[in-house]
Amino acid sequence: MSVTHPDIDYANKAVLAPMVRIGTLPMRLVALDYGADLVWSEELVDKRIIGSVRSYNPATSTINYTKGKSLTFSTHPAEKGKVILQLGTADADLALKAALTLKEDVAAVDVNCGCPKKFSVQGGMGAALLSNPDKLREILTKLVQHSGMPVTCKIRLLDTKEKTLDLVRMIASTGVKALTVHCRTKEQRSTEKPNWEALKDIVQVVKSITDIPVIVNGDVFQWSDVERAKQITNADSVMIARGAQWNPSAFRKEGLLPFETVVRTYIKKAIDVDNLFQNTKYVLLSMNTEDTSHTRSELYTNVQRSKSMLRICELFDLVDYYNDTVAKHKLILDQAEETADDGKREREEADSAVSVEPVEKKQKTD
Repeated sequence: MSVTHPDIDYANKAVLAPMVRIGTLPMRLVALDYGADLVWSEELVDKRIIGSVRSYNPATSTINYTKGKSLTFSTHPAEKGKVILQLGTADADLALKAALTLKEDVAAVDVNCGCPKKFSVQGGMGAALLSNPDKLREILTKLVQHSGMPVTCKIRLLDTKEKTLDLVRMIASTGVKALTVHCRTKEQRSTEKPNWEALKDIVQVVKSITDIPVIVNGDVFQWSDVERAKQITNADSVMIARGAQWNPSAFRKEGLLPFETVVRTYIKKAIDVDNLFQNTKYVLLSMNTEDTSHTRSELYTNVQRSKSMLRICELFDLVDYYNDTVAKHKLILDQAEETADDGKREREEADSAVSVEPVEKKQKTD
């Protein structure tokens, strides 16, 4: 694809972090509605993306990429120009193929260099790239030079300041448009305090090489944390992860909305885009989990036991919304199928007329 994407302004932004199974379409749309400037997709592995087939659903207005019977990626016009593909990869050629597969429908590509989970690291992806800078340079350089999209990456701190700064110097020299730093090492978990202070030296090194924004990630939970994080770290922008998972209204400058309000908003969005029930349920069970009284509540238990989207809607008084939306979707799909059938018949009739015409002319000549 020869189209080149415009650059994205990553400065002075509050963005949704890439979160496995959380950062699917409904969560991204809700985060944008609540004020997120940009949204990262959940990590998608290059081999999963390559070979996916693009289609349009007129009922939900979504563009869906599927591989076999599995959904790879789904997007909606509401996030056009704002959704960043987070790519899991350990191979420059595969990374490029994957990025080009989704290029038409994502604004940029971000290389995952920070995920410490086994499924990423054992494949040489995620945090494994932190200790393989030559491979990371190759991947970033190929994407920058050949994808026609803005390219960024997300890293963690290394064991020493010197190693971290050496890695940052290399990354900044590849032509990436922004760098996100999760201020923990790959061994540290979310229960440990992030080292915001370490980001000051990183920002200084980056700015000495290129004027790209640096985004801080780690314990930015809501809007009230944003300015404090930027002042302590000198970062240009902030990325919110667990705070948005617990309550996506974390992006509201006015403050958090009640869980009941936010969860109903999320469920409606999931119904609108016909999100997979299993994924919707997983996200719902991940929301508000910092509140132990919620996770011990009867409501939480009932969500755990739910077997269908309709049951979820019963729990949150959204049955009418669910039924109305499902009926609307069915009507639109039936109309689209009827239009397609009419078009098929017209083409068949036209083809038939063309094939008969020479025979009739020959008979007249004889």
